[in-house]
Amino acid sequence: MEYDIIIIGSGPGGYVAGIRAAQLGMKTAVVERAEIGGICLNWGCIPTKALLKSAQVFNYANHASAYGIGIDGQITADLPSIVERSRGVAAQMSKGVEFLFKKNGVELIRGTAVLTSGKTVKVTDSDGNSEEYKAKNIILATGARSKELPNLKQDGKKIIGYRQAMTLTRQPESMVVVGSGAIGSEFAYFYQSLGTKVTLVEFLPNIIPLEDEEASKNLARAFKKMKMKVMTGSAVKSVDTSGDNCVVTIETKKGEVNVEADVVLSAVGVTTNLENLGLDDAGVKYENGKIEVDEYYRTNVEGIYAIGDIVHGPALAHVASREGIVCVEKIAGHSPETVDYGNIPACTYTTPEVASVGMNEAAALEKGHELRIGKFPFKASGKAAAGGNNDGFVKLIIDAKTDDILGCSMVGDNVTEMISEIVAARKAGMKGYDLISAVHPHPTMSEAVMEAAAAAYGEAIHILNA
Repeated sequence: MEYDIIIIGSGPGGYVAGIRAAQLGMKTAVVERAEIGGICLNWGCIPTKALLKSAQVFNYANHASAYGIGIDGQITADLPSIVERSRGVAAQMSKGVEFLFKKNGVELIRGTAVLTSGKTVKVTDSDGNSEEYKAKNIILATGARSKELPNLKQDGKKIIGYRQAMTLTRQPESMVVVGSGAIGSEFAYFYQSLGTKVTLVEFLPNIIPLEDEEASKNLARAFKKMKMKVMTGSAVKSVDTSGDNCVVTIETKKGEVNVEADVVLSAVGVTTNLENLGLDDAGVKYENGKIEVDEYYRTNVEGIYAIGDIVHGPALAHVASREGIVCVEKIAGHSPETVDYGNIPACTYTTPEVASVGMNEAAALEKGHELRIGKFPFKASGKAAAGGNNDGFVKLIIDAKTDDILGCSMVGDNVTEMISEIVAARKAGMKGYDLISAVHPHPTMSEAVMEAAAAAYGEAIHILNA
């Protein structure tokens, strides 16, 4: 059987590409060896947000008196039940994608795929049976997995990755989290919220190191307020797992220290899934774990494409989805707008949340821009005060000469929902001062965007102008 498109991998890049291809009238199949929806739906984006919601509810319950509500009895966190809810949410979303496949006429092929010659995909199922499928076009969307460091080998018990972190059956009394990107910070927040004594270790000078320095310091303060130990500018040298606990040797600016913990979570990044895919046999070029593609995700081999974590660019679910749409629309003969990698939002779903897009202040200054900085703290927000958490701010980075919105960083409740306004404004070519006259509803957290823009031009109403 020959298809117009075969997509290898059903993550947020693969399944979106498959559905869009079917909508465009192409005979489409998606090959998946594990759960439909890939890591994002099953072991990443979705189930982690379910865990974080449970942590948020637990924190609300513990601070109910601050809202004038009394709760009798002890409030406890039942980790197995929290995990069960999280797994249920993931399963529901995975079934939703399978439903969309059926309704859009996308064929799902179960098994492990390998490229062979002549744009043929060999798929081997769990019983070892193999079958070959031909396609006019093949899209590789195999994603990535947890990265292992030589001195931090995961055994799945004492040294774990994100998969084990979201399915623990017993809450550890103590945990060392290595790496403070979105994954590490979110798990550190989750377990600290439930009562685990967390030590967060980051090699670079600030946690969430890709974010604005002010945003990083704000989140670090929030973590320390929770009694989390935050160690920046530090590196894990070794982990001794021979005893009942892990003994983690950490190199700091002041010398080596040992930290004992029940478990160590390695959150130092991801490694792409390129092994055993048949890339060499097919002649597909790749280097340093990334497949080389053009702006429409064409590899050097005609008819073979690659999207998502396995190509250069941010390893984010929403990026993979957009790349998948652009890729199949180009295959279908359309002229899709290419992805603007300078306008990709990044989100960290801790409490407070962190969100950003474009350049932060340091990056803009490094590129030689003369800046207007507009910053509005949530301490001045009526909605934040009413909600009981006024931590954080909105910070706009505006070019002083052109009034272009160069970027934005946000910290606070629900800012991951708010950042899209800046993404859309930048895409539409809006200027910084346009945000001032865009009437925002009151009271909302999103008013802070308008207020930050006003502050950039010395027109702030609810804070003193600098």
